[in-house]
Amino acid sequence: MTTPTEITLHQQSKVLEIAFNDGSRYKLPFEFLRVFSPSAEVRGHGPGQETLQVGKRDVILTDIEPAGNYALKLAFDDGHDSGLYTWEYLQELGKYQDAMWHDYEHKLEGAGQSRDK
Repeated sequence: MTTPTEITLHQQSKVLEIAFNDGSRYKLPFEFLRVFSPSAEVRGHGPGQETLQVGKRDVILTDIEPAGNYALKLAFDDGHDSGLYTWEYLQELGKYQDAMWHDYEHKLEGAGQSRDK
């Protein structure tokens, strides 16, 4: 099982840096983590039930708590704190960050929405 060896919060650059025991290392922006929260509030309860997150460009990660030995619970300054980011999900976010972000920007544009509030 892949587990983190290092978790660093960079408040100034708004990035969560995470290194895993397989040698991978990812820098995940706060906005990206918030937009792709694994919570039901964001992802819905099934395919097609996702809620497009808008206006999250300036969101701040305010708290990180371990959830057992398998996940992190992240809290953001917009009040969102219900997502459990498993090690597997965090690694998936890192691996597919560019494609996921491109898809997100495309959805925002299609909905006539913005990353700004």
